[in-house]
Amino acid sequence: MSGPTQVALELDDIQRGVLSPRPTPYAATYLVFRLDDRTGGRELMRRASTVVTSAADSVSPLGDTWVSVAVTCHGLEALGVPRASLDTFAWEFRQGMAARAKALSDVGESSPGNWEAPLGTPDVHVVVAAVAPDTPRLEAALDRARPAYDRLRGVTAIWRQDCHALPTETEHFGYRDGVSHPAVEGSGIPGSNQLEVPLKAGEFVLGYRDEIGGIQTPRPQVLGRNGSYAVFRKLHQDVAAFRRYLRDNATGCEDEELLAAKIMGRWRSGAPLALCPQHDDPALGADPHRRNTFLYGRDDPAGFITPGGCHIRRANPRDASVAGEVRLHRMIRRGAVYGPPLPEGVLEDDGADRGLMFAFIGAHLGRQFEFVQSEWMNDGVFFGAGNAKDPVTGSHDGDTGFTIPRRPVRRRLTPLPRFAVTRGGEYCFLPGLSALRWLGDLQD
Repeated sequence: MSGPTQVALELDDIQRGVLSPRPTPYAATYLVFRLDDRTGGRELMRRASTVVTSAADSVSPLGDTWVSVAVTCHGLEALGVPRASLDTFAWEFRQGMAARAKALSDVGESSPGNWEAPLGTPDVHVVVAAVAPDTPRLEAALDRARPAYDRLRGVTAIWRQDCHALPTETEHFGYRDGVSHPAVEGSGIPGSNQLEVPLKAGEFVLGYRDEIGGIQTPRPQVLGRNGSYAVFRKLHQDVAAFRRYLRDNATGCEDEELLAAKIMGRWRSGAPLALCPQHDDPALGADPHRRNTFLYGRDDPAGFITPGGCHIRRANPRDASVAGEVRLHRMIRRGAVYGPPLPEGVLEDDGADRGLMFAFIGAHLGRQFEFVQSEWMNDGVFFGAGNAKDPVTGSHDGDTGFTIPRRPVRRRLTPLPRFAVTRGGEYCFLPGLSALRWLGDLQD
């Protein structure tokens, strides 16, 4: 792969939600709309173009508060985008997430037939996401955005998910979240790993050169350029089952925390095993400048410190020796907690719906999200581990366990149950601001 070069991103035309890390802590809301009237839908796009914050507006009077607008393929059809234009979008996007269920291992409990309505159906046309540092500012952002969609003929809100990030930055399994994000050339936003060379802008924003020198731009250019693809997924977390699994496989409290770290690749504080293999280091876990600056290949090729099958090493093998080119499969990942926490120490499920709303941002749905989901999360061949799946989010059926490399004898845990169940999701397109105006000005 070629080294970094200067690239001029048109930041004032790119939605801020594509490139900017979320504030900490934060509150977020996802709103889904169905468009039953083409004129109303186009007016929604026109109004949205005045509400959406651009990536150039990284310091604004509103602080770390912004609104993003995404459109599904069914949404583009509802707006009247010509078929010749739709055919230039990624074929995975045109099919939609529900149709890709088998490739994504969304089977059994996670199959689209069990998804939360209306997710995964042709009724999902527009997704509006609002992010703010706290609930009052989130509600203020929604109030400002409401005129964009309120009382528009044929524009109906059909689903809402409220999310949050705790001051501890943890998710329901107890781990600090949002630790890792890549540097994107031209964004002006530093990556979290100082050892990682910034990735080409075209890996995340359409219309720019990517890591292999290609340029992906749906047509016409005014629609495709400065856009991106967004993968939205709602995952329910079985926290009680996760806690029981740790307890049942551990020899004591300290060993339980070590197992939790080996499964994730980080201690609960966010401190990586790669930098503190023997014990947790909360100060390191809280330090955004140090907690993600490490590699695997040079210091831990066999995974004796950070197991090759742990969650974070699967999601980003970094410089480890694996099948394929790691830089071609990097994504920007955003996670937000929903639902009430399960009280500390409780080992039985209370019936509450809790989990994570994920947003994965990239310019290549196939070789980024789908590849990682199918080859890295739900298989182990890429690093020589057969059919072993990711211990945290893998589609487990109780047949495979988790192996911790160790001398002189590796440690093998009991078969894993499924800890995360897909409740729904969709493939979306995040248009640039010019594209939102173009969609608003479409004529029949």
